[in-house]
Amino acid sequence: MDSSYNSSTTKPIYRGTQIIWYLLYFMEAILALRFVLKLLGANPESGFASFVYSMTTFLVSPFLSVFGITEVLGSAFEWTTLLAMLVYWFIAFAIIKLLLIGKTVSTPEAADKLNKEDK
Repeated sequence: MDSSYNSSTTKPIYRGTQIIWYLLYFMEAILALRFVLKLLGANPESGFASFVYSMTTFLVSPFLSVFGITEVLGSAFEWTTLLAMLVYWFIAFAIIKLLLIGKTVSTPEAADKLNKEDK
């Protein structure tokens, strides 16, 4: 068995990546729900829609001025929500890649990966 599996850093890195993926999935789910509610023209004064909008406002607010909102017959195609989802996915992916840098690797494993990168 590879010694990198028994490293003291393996379990914390694994837990960290699990937490980041969970947070990302949660954010993506509520942002997707916001997108669908806006697209279907949900009543913003209804309790559920109001709750979803208030929960996601801080997530989309940095992107509100990037694109306009396309509205047709009471439905809104919110480009900013899609952009927010994409940006948060890239951020989570980058954080996970940074965490994985701390993973212990054996010398043969490191040499093999470097050889693959040279090609």
